[in-house]
Amino acid sequence: MNKNNNLAFSPKGTLIPIGGNEDKGIEENEQYTLDFIEDGILYHVVQESGGTNAHIIVIPTASSIPIEIGENYIAAFATLGCKNVTVLDIRTKEDSEKKSSIDLIRNANCIMFSGGNQSKITEKIGGSTLHKVLIERYRSEAGFVIAGTSAGAMAMSEEMISEGSATESFIKGAVRMRNGLSLIPELIIDTHFIKRGRFGRQSEAIAKFPHLLGIGLAEDTGVIIKQGTHCTVIGSGMAIIFDGSSLKHNNEKLLEEGIPMTIANMTVHVLSNSDMYDIKSRTVSVLPIEAPFI
Repeated sequence: MNKNNNLAFSPKGTLIPIGGNEDKGIEENEQYTLDFIEDGILYHVVQESGGTNAHIIVIPTASSIPIEIGENYIAAFATLGCKNVTVLDIRTKEDSEKKSSIDLIRNANCIMFSGGNQSKITEKIGGSTLHKVLIERYRSEAGFVIAGTSAGAMAMSEEMISEGSATESFIKGAVRMRNGLSLIPELIIDTHFIKRGRFGRQSEAIAKFPHLLGIGLAEDTGVIIKQGTHCTVIGSGMAIIFDGSSLKHNNEKLLEEGIPMTIANMTVHVLSNSDMYDIKSRTVSVLPIEAPFI
């Protein structure tokens, strides 16, 4: 991946990373109801993509059960009135070079990456012609949307968390990094953030790369990112922002693996539905309590 991205560049497209377990309107658990999906994350994905006539491509590459996952998303988007949904089942690097696959990406309004293992996305799509087309369209086309849940969100980063233990949090080496799709090089994205206790591994990731921002997304929570900088939180949970630009003590580079870390003066913001954050200025904008959710 290109490590010399121009962070001042403002892409015209929209990114929507999601923390996983977004409401699809099909779960039996009463927490996830058909009523809620109409105001939920997938609703926002559809609206940002141009409405129910949008051509949405679901890529379940990260999943170990891609056929089932693809069918779930077709059903979920159908609940919202979408009829033009296609599953692009990429299982090899060669699939990312096929003309049929590339044509689908060129003509879609929205690309939706599923959850699973984020390394599968980078191994089978990263560096391919399909990947280059994704980046070109995201940078140049207003209204083009790339969404991703769980692994699909994490793969958007340039410095991507590939694995990390919650039980060994704040121990150097607890988190492993690799190259992501480099859609948004300013961020390191982590998902299932609250439920799986990932505060520690995101902290280590930012200690490794203190010039970057970390964002931890709870389940059924996402962020709409416009022009590469303007973030709006959507969904029922929280987005946790990690800013290491003011660290006063960071011994990550000095330690051997397995040693507890010291990190002082990390700035952390806890944001929820409708709150906004600007990546370039690193500022928070919180709506009044009485303001309606979006």
